[in-house]
Amino acid sequence: MANSSSDNSTNDTSASPTMADWLISLVAVQAHCQAEAKSGKGTGYLKRAKTETLREIFNKYASVEKHGEKYMTPGDFVRNYLGLYTDPNPNLSSISLLGGILDTSKDGLISFAEFHAFEGLLCVPDALYKTAFQLFDTMGTGMVTFEEFVEVIKHTILHQKVPFNFDSDFVKMYFGKDRKRAINYAEFSQFLHDFHEEHAVQAFKSYDKTGSGFITAMDFNDIMLSIKSHLLTIPVQNNLVAAASGHKVSFPFFMAFNSLLTNMELCKRIYLNSSGGSRTQEVTREEFLHSAQMMSQITPLEVDILFHLTELISESSGKIVYSDLEALTPEQYMKVITRKLTDIKAVESPEQRGIFIQVLENVYRFTLGSLAGAVGATAVYPIDLVKTRMQNQRTGSYIGELMYRNSFDCFKKVIRHEGVMGLYRGLVPQLIGVAPEKAIKLTVNDLVRDKLTDKKGNIPLWAEILAGSCAGGSQVIFTNPLEIVKIRLQVAGEIATAQKPSAISVVKDLGLLGLYKGARACLLRDIPFSAIYFPVYAHSKRLLADENGYNSPLSLLVAGAIGGVPAASLTTPADVIKTRLQVAARAGQTTYSGVFDAARKIWREEGTKAFWKGAPARVFRSSPQFGVTLVTYEVLQRLFYVDFGGIRPEGSEAQLPATAADLRSTNPDHVGGYKVAVPIFRGIESKFGLFLPRYQ
Repeated sequence: MANSSSDNSTNDTSASPTMADWLISLVAVQAHCQAEAKSGKGTGYLKRAKTETLREIFNKYASVEKHGEKYMTPGDFVRNYLGLYTDPNPNLSSISLLGGILDTSKDGLISFAEFHAFEGLLCVPDALYKTAFQLFDTMGTGMVTFEEFVEVIKHTILHQKVPFNFDSDFVKMYFGKDRKRAINYAEFSQFLHDFHEEHAVQAFKSYDKTGSGFITAMDFNDIMLSIKSHLLTIPVQNNLVAAASGHKVSFPFFMAFNSLLTNMELCKRIYLNSSGGSRTQEVTREEFLHSAQMMSQITPLEVDILFHLTELISESSGKIVYSDLEALTPEQYMKVITRKLTDIKAVESPEQRGIFIQVLENVYRFTLGSLAGAVGATAVYPIDLVKTRMQNQRTGSYIGELMYRNSFDCFKKVIRHEGVMGLYRGLVPQLIGVAPEKAIKLTVNDLVRDKLTDKKGNIPLWAEILAGSCAGGSQVIFTNPLEIVKIRLQVAGEIATAQKPSAISVVKDLGLLGLYKGARACLLRDIPFSAIYFPVYAHSKRLLADENGYNSPLSLLVAGAIGGVPAASLTTPADVIKTRLQVAARAGQTTYSGVFDAARKIWREEGTKAFWKGAPARVFRSSPQFGVTLVTYEVLQRLFYVDFGGIRPEGSEAQLPATAADLRSTNPDHVGGYKVAVPIFRGIESKFGLFLPRYQ
């Protein structure tokens, strides 16, 4: 066959290279890859493994020894080393074909030199195409002949379902009229790209027996499931017949449907261009079509099919959002940005979300919210103590009472008179109380948002404000007892007494009803605080997300801090009133009977400025506290992921088309280029649809 290629070299632009030429080119690839890795160029390059390390790994898996040299069998490499085709009774022909990718000498065994050379090839950016090329180059000539093409295609599941016509004009255009022309790597890459379209056209013709240009909807369904299954998501598969919009499918519709599926990433860019970067804004057909005019690959017929599919899948009414496009996007080998320590599926589908699962989801959120609240409270507790003492400092009651000139002066005096630990006075009851307080706030906000979010993931502003208000109101049952104990412990340090009160003694003195003193003021503060905070946080997240809609932990921290600024500052008057009501008045100080009485007396005795006492400290406490709390809460949900079939926090995960280098193996024996060997081999199926039989 090698001679045949050489004899017909006049049909190509260059003569077929010899085996030595091919091995030399692989060595050159290795050298190039090493140079790039050392220089740090390019994001797709991998650092080459040391030859000694590769030798040790090769000897570990090699099971054949000839003339003092060890060799791998195809099974050693594919099953034992890569971990593919490990089920009982595997298809040996498929394993032999895959092993032949490395076996350039075509003696049925893989030498260390071949193993080492392929590791170098896996470094290059087009490793997927090069690997597919070597799959078809079964004779190891560095060219692909018609016979080699037939040999591989006939072995695929694709050909077994819908036989390919090897006598077609398409084949003759690539391999010549007499099919004696061999094609090189660059030509093969284009051939592989065009092959699936040709196969689909052949399938359409085979079903269109009368030559009318139409096939039935069921024929369309059969063709797509047989030839284009790698382009179909589950929702698309389930709606193939319905998408046909009748009993007949025309050839233009058939071609447009296939073209649409291969251009879904382009459709996403068109949508984002039309929506101004928003992923939740609804876009009409006319708006999408207007944006698509700049990209001629998308035709009006494809746009019609796109909107019809989304109507079938998401039951939308003539408008689409980004999530609709994701439901249609065919699977690629993807990288998922979020790292997960757990990946548990509580339900297989959202339809299985019963009452018990929803209860479990809220328990899960409550637990993570407790941890997040404790972390946030500890991080900013010194600022909170300074804020409380500044708010409790009264002017105009009696001479000499003014202890602190400003927040910084308060901070210095606490350290001077009470030590560093004085900044954490009252922290223990704060942590005991803040866990359920923050947990119920986060849980209720998420719960109400979930209930008010539509199927496309959109939630109106009024619903966001309502969810925040419910969260703020629900937390008071925990907040008020926590706040009154914390405040009394925090201000206790202002009085030079030998013995400081404990949390238990404060609770005993107050009693059950006393723990809820100032509850109205607490509601007056917490409801508007959360009503402002959570919507601002959600919209800040969206603005700070990257181009793929993903929020990094830093962007979550910033969004949380931004939300805390207006929420904390605007609710400071209510916080001042609450503090005055909850602090035990000392001899000679004004007492208050309720919210309105406190507001009236503070305004009359101290003026309007008194309502804004401690505002800077409150902002500097609440802003970072909620930033730390929210970033901890969302990161914990990402790390300890449990799929309850509900709504995930926006921006918590992004899937991107990935190079193989993004999907490196964690197997310690997969070193250098072999870190990406498994995704490369799987990519032959998921990208090119070349599925090989797995079982004998």
